[in-house]
Amino acid sequence: MRIANLQGRAALVVAEGFIDIGEASDGQFSSDTSDVIANLDAFRIWAAQFDHLAPNAEQLAALATDERLSTVVARPRQIFAIGLNYRHHAEEMNLILPDAPMVFTKFQSALCGTHATIPVVSDSTDWEVEMVAVVGRGGRDIAIEDALDAVAGYCVGQDVSDRELQMAGAQPQFSLGKSWSNFAPVGPWITTSDEIGDPNELTIQCALNGVLMQDWSTNDMVFSIKEVVSYLSSVVELLPGDLIFTGSPHGVGQGQKPPRFLKAGDELVSTIQGLGSIVNPVGAY
Repeated sequence: MRIANLQGRAALVVAEGFIDIGEASDGQFSSDTSDVIANLDAFRIWAAQFDHLAPNAEQLAALATDERLSTVVARPRQIFAIGLNYRHHAEEMNLILPDAPMVFTKFQSALCGTHATIPVVSDSTDWEVEMVAVVGRGGRDIAIEDALDAVAGYCVGQDVSDRELQMAGAQPQFSLGKSWSNFAPVGPWITTSDEIGDPNELTIQCALNGVLMQDWSTNDMVFSIKEVVSYLSSVVELLPGDLIFTGSPHGVGQGQKPPRFLKAGDELVSTIQGLGSIVNPVGAY
């Protein structure tokens, strides 16, 4: 099952297009994707009537080009991001693997949808494809064995980074350097957990102008999705609609030899197996 945000309203993705959830359910379910995934068990029962309309891969690819698609969760109360969470990425950055999840945030105003233009804010604007976990039930002190049950689904994300601001000053500015406008594209929709099986066994890719720059597997994560969710919940309460950027594999611009950063006129295509692709043009700031 796939739940999209179509011009600000929650929609079920089906073979022929999108079904407005609020209208089709006569108000039983909200038009806000956060509310829908907070009541995912009941929603599954209601949505089962449309199972015969499930889209195939070709139809999904066509639907993902719809310009009406917007940020999968419009107003998440919390956005978490995990740094250096892929072994080979830490190696390309010449950094030591963390002993615990390295947590920062991307601010809400950075969120955008699958077709939004990424601005080149400095000469070191970088790409980082990431799997984004969308919290469903949430809670506190979630055991590792129960952690994936707290996740409603997943989507494709880009943790766009201004390396100049990120590394400015004596201490890094991770959160600020990764939160310019449109620095957090997510999409094309939320694919519910039951559709993908093990989230740590998926191919994750990023192409720049048609050239594959990142092509790896989510099984290279230092801390698995369930470990990250459990760890975060040991400190904060996870809430329905929260987004968790779970780290990027190697192949980022800063890791190229020589480094290659984004330029106006570029195009990023970020893809994760089973979740689809997001396409983001790059423009001048």
